Amino acid sequence: MTAARSQATGRRLTHAEILGIALPIMASNISEPLLGAVDTAVIGQMPQPYLLGAVALGSSIFSVLFWGFGFLRMGTTGLTAQAFGAADVAELRAVLGRALLIAVACGFMLVLLAPVIDANLFRIIDGSADLERETRAYVLIRIWAAPFALMNYAFLGWFIGLGNTRIAFLLQVLLNITNIILDVIFVLVFEWGVPGVAAGTVIASAVAAVAGLAIARRELVRRGGHWDLVRLRDMGALRRMLAVNGDIMIRSLLLVLSFAFFTAQGARFGDVTLAANGVLMIFLNMYAYLLDGFAFAAEALTGRFIGARDLGRFRQAVRMTTVWAGGVGMVLVLVTLLIGDRVIDLLTVSSDVREMARVYLPWAAAAPILGVWCFQLDGIFIGATQTRDMRNMSLITTAIFFAAWWLLLPWGNHGLWATLMIFYLARAATLLSRYPALERERFALAASAR
Repeated sequence: MTAARSQATGRRLTHAEILGIALPIMASNISEPLLGAVDTAVIGQMPQPYLLGAVALGSSIFSVLFWGFGFLRMGTTGLTAQAFGAADVAELRAVLGRALLIAVACGFMLVLLAPVIDANLFRIIDGSADLERETRAYVLIRIWAAPFALMNYAFLGWFIGLGNTRIAFLLQVLLNITNIILDVIFVLVFEWGVPGVAAGTVIASAVAAVAGLAIARRELVRRGGHWDLVRLRDMGALRRMLAVNGDIMIRSLLLVLSFAFFTAQGARFGDVTLAANGVLMIFLNMYAYLLDGFAFAAEALTGRFIGARDLGRFRQAVRMTTVWAGGVGMVLVLVTLLIGDRVIDLLTVSSDVREMARVYLPWAAAAPILGVWCFQLDGIFIGATQTRDMRNMSLITTAIFFAAWWLLLPWGNHGLWATLMIFYLARAATLLSRYPALERERFALAASAR
């Protein structure tokens, strides 16, 4: 056992360590909506409404497109944390190198597919000629951000895996501030319009990627060692990374399908109900942003202690991060019940939507305490790279989601919200059923590696 590993296994985990990982991620997540608001505010200074629509539509397209590659963040976190816990500096380098190779390859693949995306985009979206023209301009410029955006996912996962979420937060802040400054210059000063917003995002993504590369290089120099091209090209390790990423991608697509179906079904109950559900989904998105901080802490810490072969501290990390997440979840329930109606009034001026949103507000208030457990288990399973179970349990929970929707259909929108809460609980219950196997498999593997 190395000195570093001995030290890691001999010291108890503290609440300060957990908060040191979780709080920067929570702050970073909160900064995400700010960027969208600034994009909207800047382009909203121009009189033509289709310009704002083009930015909103283009941003949504890339949110979905890049979100599909979120496995680069999650898969990299678990593998990095395990290498860190094992004090394997060579593997730390190799994990980052492999993640960046995959990111760059996927990024340039998206760039090459730009003509295909452009040719088919408005076959599924109906809009005016002006909207189509401006959205196309946005898409064909912003697509060049793809390699940098995916590299940033890899850097984010790597730094979180090291437990250094402060750097992850600073990189996100650098990205957002650069983007905001460039938006103002390109749109309000140079008057480039929608292409200016897209160009600002490309440059900001590149700046963040270069900064991530520089900070990662400094971190690796501090840790010592050198690049091992043989290890970097290790096909077994590369196949494992691709398998982990593939499992997470399938799981993520199933989540997108379920939430998209929830939105689509809301439309069946009329425009007012659809709008009210959209307002309440803002609550759920904010809950996820906040509670993800503790899920990310669980990823980093559980992966680290699997790498260090320390079952005791692994269980301690599971328990402590979950207690914090559950406590914050309860606080969010109380805050929603106390001021949720006032937040609704800030989000919409429509009296009909306000009234309808208040009817379903209790479901949104229940979401953080019902959803926090599946968020935490996601983090634990990602840290353990037990992604096959995540994939398989997602298939089961998606089936449960649709079965619950069918059974609860007579209860209208209340039934739809109940279906979503059942989905949260099913995700938690199915992963929890696999938790004993996770401990047996991961720590049996760790013991056999001794």
